Amino acid sequence: MLPQRTVVAAVQASYVLLDRDACVDKAVALIGQAAREGARIVVLPEAFIPGTPIWIDTRPIWDGDARWYSLLVQQAVVVPGPVTAALGAAARDADAYVVIGVHEREAHGSTLYNTTLYFGPDGALLAKHRKLVPTGSERTVWGMGDGSTLPVVDTPFGRLSGLTCWENYMPLARFWLYAQGVDIWAAPTLATGDAWVATMQHVAREGRCFVVGVNPCLRAEQIPTNLTGRNDIWPGFQSAAGAWVEVGNSVIVGPDGKILAGPLREQEAILTAEVDLDQVRAARRQFDAAGHYHRPDIFRLSVDTAARPAIAPWHPQHPQHPV
Repeated sequence: MLPQRTVVAAVQASYVLLDRDACVDKAVALIGQAAREGARIVVLPEAFIPGTPIWIDTRPIWDGDARWYSLLVQQAVVVPGPVTAALGAAARDADAYVVIGVHEREAHGSTLYNTTLYFGPDGALLAKHRKLVPTGSERTVWGMGDGSTLPVVDTPFGRLSGLTCWENYMPLARFWLYAQGVDIWAAPTLATGDAWVATMQHVAREGRCFVVGVNPCLRAEQIPTNLTGRNDIWPGFQSAAGAWVEVGNSVIVGPDGKILAGPLREQEAILTAEVDLDQVRAARRQFDAAGHYHRPDIFRLSVDTAARPAIAPWHPQHPQHPV
């Protein structure tokens, strides 16, 4: 009989902004640490490699950010490539499934994607998901994903999938994954506050699944001292020592909507909780969004899972400009 229970980990950690190799090294160490704490499913934050482009919310759009964007493209992750090889090796060493957010680009491209990668305990890259709709100022940095990267990964502990940050507010995207039988929902995010925790609880209750919401956290002084334009990237930098750029908001929720761990804020730490597939099955006896509580005779969802040409970041004169 397949195992029904395991431990999941939500790894809340700081990144090394715009330093891909340092972020990979830190991710590898954190994956190992989570495994030593018993986790067989390890989820790391959104855009962890090489970190959140924080300038998009501190600077006027298109004003002096070209140097950072150029560096971001340089430090982005080509999939597959050396970074995925290193992360896959870490997953294999940890004997764990690993979910982690990266900035992705094509081998010969400069459009970036907010991508979540899934690795198996054998070290294989199992799947990737490109965020469908970047939020607000994110559209000046990331292109749009398409329906070809909405994976669900089979594990011995249940089916693993999820959405990134505000994608979790997209009802049809959620329903599509519910219809694929997701049991453990990974939600790497940058969203903060109690309202986001409530969203994670809603997804858990609606999908009758375990939800692992994971944030990065970063203090101002952790921005690398050798970063070009460091003093411009965060307002009032010189007086911001100790200030939190990203406070974190990680949480793990059960299929009944009850919080199992967290929310964790203003510290780097690993949250863990046990997940039990039997609890998912039992919860769906009362409500199964894509099963007995769905009315396919009334409602139908069509999903285009074909890959589409790359979509460039938003531009005020070309809001939907295909490359």
